[in-house]
Amino acid sequence: MTASASKSAMIELFRNELELCGVGPGQKVAVLSQGSQLRQYATAFLAAARDLGAEAEDVNVPGSDSADAAQRLRALGENALSAHPEAMQACLSADLVVDHLLLLFSKEQLAIQKADTRILTVVEPFEVLERLFPHQELRKRVEAAEGRLKRARELRFTNALGTDVTFNLGRWPVLTEYGFTDTPGRWDHWPGGFLATLANDRGVSGRVVMAPGDIIYPLKKFVESPIEFLIRDGYVTQIGGAASADELRNYMESYNDSRAYAVSHIGWGLNERCLWDVDLPGIGMDGRAHYGNVLFSLGPDTEFGGTNDTSCHLDLPMKGCTLYLDGELIVQNGHLVPEDMRVEGR
Repeated sequence: MTASASKSAMIELFRNELELCGVGPGQKVAVLSQGSQLRQYATAFLAAARDLGAEAEDVNVPGSDSADAAQRLRALGENALSAHPEAMQACLSADLVVDHLLLLFSKEQLAIQKADTRILTVVEPFEVLERLFPHQELRKRVEAAEGRLKRARELRFTNALGTDVTFNLGRWPVLTEYGFTDTPGRWDHWPGGFLATLANDRGVSGRVVMAPGDIIYPLKKFVESPIEFLIRDGYVTQIGGAASADELRNYMESYNDSRAYAVSHIGWGLNERCLWDVDLPGIGMDGRAHYGNVLFSLGPDTEFGGTNDTSCHLDLPMKGCTLYLDGELIVQNGHLVPEDMRVEGR
């Protein structure tokens, strides 16, 4: 593919994405980037938004060009936007912010959402965006799952290695990701395909055992030997195991923050196009949204309205688990059970 054809293909794909987000005449789109990071994306989104008749503003803030998205995941909540009030105002006054900066778990993102501005995060490599382009059927399945999770008051999941942990639910909202957003104030991430929520305060207790082949993000590594988490009143009290557990403990201790051991969100994946492969380029949305996974997380909870803003965020997708909502079987050994969440043949 030539450079010009590649640019054309990028603009076309981004235009299709913006159409899913309801962009058109009368809409204002702010495309947020930093330095030279993802500038090809930014210019293509600006062109795509203008093709659709929208007003498009290039909001480019100065900053380091060295840290890619995977590195920035290791310091969630920190971003260059906080030092640039004019850029922040441009985002607040837009209908849609296309975020190439990775505002996730930041005060700035929450403020933008409170202004009824919707946000679409796009930081993954183009090949991943193409392969995992969102569709309305995925949205229907994610929203079907959302309805069940909103009603539930207890989530329990298990696996063959001895996981048995219970989350008491009901206080916090459900976050959905299906890859586009057309609702005021709603954030999404392209690509997506999962949902999650938080337990009530101090409402998680039990045991989680990650199996060899499960994934640790943001390290982008497969677990090589079982890792056992003992959880009491919403906090990990002990991490047991051999080499993989040692590596994880050392990583968490490097933040010197006791809040890193708080249990964060819990949910499951519904994207049948995702691959279980830590060597794929990007930040690892394939593992997070993988069809039939259980996504167990430690660290910050501000994305859901909580107050834990630790920078140590661990997403721990696990395969082959069984998950129940109020006793109803949702995932059985890594396979989705309810008809309204399932893909035919899966």
